[in-house]
This record gives sequence, C-alpha cells and structure tokens, in this order.
Amino acid sequence: MPVRIRLQRHGKKGKPFYWVVAADSRAKRDGRYLEKIGTYNPNTNPASVDINVDAAVKWLENGAQPSDTARTLLSYRGVLLKHHLNGGVRKGALSAEEADKKFEAWVEAKEAKIQAKKDGLSAEEAEARAKALAAEKEINEKRLAAAAEAEAEAAAEEAPAAEEAAEVEAAAEEAPAAEEAAEEAPEADAASEE
Repeated sequence: MPVRIRLQRHGKKGKPFYWVVAADSRAKRDGRYLEKIGTYNPNTNPASVDINVDAAVKWLENGAQPSDTARTLLSYRGVLLKHHLNGGVRKGALSAEEADKKFEAWVEAKEAKIQAKKDGLSAEEAEARAKALAAEKEINEKRLAAAAEAEAEAAAEEAPAAEEAAEVEAAAEEAPAAEEAAEEAPEADAASEE
C-alpha cells in the first residue's frame, strides 16, 4: 500500500483549512486517512503550520512519500531535517545527542525568524494605523477651518445686508415723515397767503 503524506481540505468556501495526513494514495483527497499528522492554516499571516514532528518522521522512515505542498510544510517545520539527521545517526556519522542539538538549534533559529516576521507585520500595521490617524486629523482640521471660514463669510455677507435693511427701514421711516412735512408745508403756505 503506497502511503502519501498530503493535505486534506477542511474549512469553508474561500477560507480553507488543511489537515496534514498520512493516507493511502488511492484514497480520495478528503476521504479516509491513516493518521492525522498536523494542521496548516493559510488564512493567517504568517501561515500557521502545526505538525507532529515525531509522527511525520516515523511515516517518512516507513517510506511515505510527501506531496509537493506537504514536503514544503514538512521542510518549514524541520521534519525533513530531523529525518536527514536520523539517517546520519543510523549510519554512525553522528550521535543521537549531536543530532538533537543540531535540530534544536535549527528550531530556535526558525522560531526567531517567524517571530521577527510577526513583529515586523505588527510594526507595519501600527505605522499604517498612525498614518491613517494623522491623515484623518488633517482632513478634520481642514474641514473645521473651511466651516469657520464659511461662517465668517456668511456673517460678513449678513452684516452689509443688515446695514442695507436698516438703511431701507430708516429711509422708509423718513419717507412718511417727509410726506407729512410736504403735506403740512402747502397748508402752511396756504395759511401764510391768507
């Protein structure tokens, strides 16, 4: 029975989530499997890969062939390195303790790289947020300045209109007074003529 280490899709449409499984190569993609080795979630940044290293190495030593994507994931988590180091131990090229030390050093370096990427992403996200906030503040200040300017213009326009209205009212008040004076003046002229 040829065994493959491959991905089995789960999740929903547009949001895939994968199990890394050891399965018979003749089984359906999402069908029966022999053992679940780990998970892979490409929806996070960076993608989260969780693999049981010992189980994966056991399957590789028993002859399981990984698919291309599974090989990449196994390499990402150091399974292929551990399998390689175990081959060196079997051949007598190095001891088990030396192999474990090399593997642990590699794992620590890999975790540091992953953490550095996460920190870089969070720093970029914080910087982008700060830029967006600054741009928003600038837009709000411009909007407030424009509103204050519009109010000042409206007040400036209302002041001459109010002065004109006052002049018109004053003229209207003066016109009846002038008419009364004009009416009284002919009467006074007529009285003076008599």
